[in-house]
Amino acid sequence: MPQQVPTVPASQVPEDAVVLDVREDDEWVAGHVEGATHIPMGEVPGRLDDLPEADPLYVTCRGGGRSARVAAWLLANGYDAVNVGGGMGEWQAAGRPMVSETGQPPTVV
Repeated sequence: MPQQVPTVPASQVPEDAVVLDVREDDEWVAGHVEGATHIPMGEVPGRLDDLPEADPLYVTCRGGGRSARVAAWLLANGYDAVNVGGGMGEWQAAGRPMVSETGQPPTVV
């Protein structure tokens, strides 16, 4: 039976949460949570040493699907992970702070 992935709406992620963003590079550059760690989904298994230490680690993507899969994988491998429901789309809609790497206002692509 598949493990249930803990999920919290983006609007309820604690301000001091440690966030792992598993989106692709172009998505990250356009807009992300300041201070988040960026490891694209496909790179997570090979970059476990790059994961920030957190209890729990909040995992986000654009809409919540990729992050749910990564959170489930992390949970199955002994990490305390929580999926950010609605991902960065919900984060932006909730007016949560974001930064970009482009010099333009941050956005979710």
